[in-house]
Amino acid sequence: MPTPTDEQTEAVDAFRAGHHLVLQAGAGTGKTSTLNMLAAGTTRRGRYLAFNKDIARDAASRFPRTVLCKTAHATAYAALGHRYARRLNSPRQPAWKTGRALGITRAIRIGDHEVSHRTLSHTVLRTVTRYCYSADRTLARRHVPHLRGLDTPAAQARLAAEILPFAVNAWADLQNPDQGVVRFEHDHYLKMWALTGPKLDTDFVLLDEAQDTNPVLEQVFAAQRDHAQLVMVGDSAQAIYGWRGARDVMTSFDATPLTLTRSFRFGPRLAEQANRWLELADAPIRLTGTETIPTEVGAIDCPDAVLCRTNIGAMTEVMSLLADGHRVALTRGGHTLSALAIAARDLKEGRHTSHPELILFTSWGDLQDYAAYDPAGGDLQPFVDLVDTHGHEAILAAVDELTDERHADVTVSTAHKAKGREWAAVKIADDFPPPKDTDQHDAQGRPIPGSVSDTDARLAYVAVTRARRQLDLGGLSWIDKHPTNSTGTRRP
Repeated sequence: MPTPTDEQTEAVDAFRAGHHLVLQAGAGTGKTSTLNMLAAGTTRRGRYLAFNKDIARDAASRFPRTVLCKTAHATAYAALGHRYARRLNSPRQPAWKTGRALGITRAIRIGDHEVSHRTLSHTVLRTVTRYCYSADRTLARRHVPHLRGLDTPAAQARLAAEILPFAVNAWADLQNPDQGVVRFEHDHYLKMWALTGPKLDTDFVLLDEAQDTNPVLEQVFAAQRDHAQLVMVGDSAQAIYGWRGARDVMTSFDATPLTLTRSFRFGPRLAEQANRWLELADAPIRLTGTETIPTEVGAIDCPDAVLCRTNIGAMTEVMSLLADGHRVALTRGGHTLSALAIAARDLKEGRHTSHPELILFTSWGDLQDYAAYDPAGGDLQPFVDLVDTHGHEAILAAVDELTDERHADVTVSTAHKAKGREWAAVKIADDFPPPKDTDQHDAQGRPIPGSVSDTDARLAYVAVTRARRQLDLGGLSWIDKHPTNSTGTRRP
């Protein structure tokens, strides 16, 4: 094992002293190695809760046998979820069929919109999912998702009043371990387990990727404080899953705060780029690179990976690279792109779609108008342009041409799906827009750019820190002209 850094030694000493810890670990700073040091320095029994199965499997091969490495879902399955194994294997069916079985048989009108029974059914199931992500004991109106087009509080309140009774019935249906009409998912038994107030039989708990923890898991983890030593590790600046119910629990956790700031992934020049975004995100750490790694920042002709802000951006990038004759892989396959293309086909043919982003549109023309003229629809304009230019058939054909990563010239990914990954040479795609100008002007009469949002800064930080040797800023190059100085601090 390499010689620990001063920060790693401080973490080991604090853990040995029995403190609860919150460890802010920047990109590539060796957080898993540090956790292994903590576990290896004691004979006590531990639990390591991983973000996904691959991380848990890797950790199990590296941690001492005194530490049980599992995902939260695997832990919940062993305790309670196995009772529902028969329902977990049930076949998928359209949401509208589930809704019909729950008693949703007609459309309702809210303002100018007719909300179909299919949309109502889909929204009921999403409401249950949002409840499962939460720490709440009972279903409530706040769990009903917002729908595009129903933009007023009154419209949303009316939707919630219609949805909630069916959501309550759906949750009741899920309690039966043998049969039911709602398809049983892994998040359902995780929530059921959390509601039992479980006590983990262990001396300490290591929670990895803590910045992406759902409130339901945070609740379980924090409840172990009275009998187990708690260690929360992650990177607040990589908290990019708020849209999925996750929230950064690290900055408010009552524990001894420590940091890991030396990145073993890249050199000083890329650390400077990372720190610009950490500053804009108001993150609690800044990184230093490893001097012996000569990471370069500049144009790349043949990147190993192209990272995009959105699935629509990834779709555009895939089609462009395929047209140029490259063998292209897409992180986690093409299901998301296929779903968007199929939604476009349905709307073009006059049918409703169940795609959650497009569910309230009745035709392709409605979507075109919304993207072009509604301020809330601007993010859909690239998707509309892509379909209008190439057609949905070309998008589906492009998905069929995708190659496995092992044999690809280049991998395309969204920044979200690239988290936890790294490549030698990374290019940032063009769909990372600069902040819009404010209404104010400088002394030369030029509009003053708006500030970079925390959300955008965190996503940019994740994207640029995936590179080891070469980074092409591409669609993030606007940061060089933004009113920030070389260290990333805002100019007055």
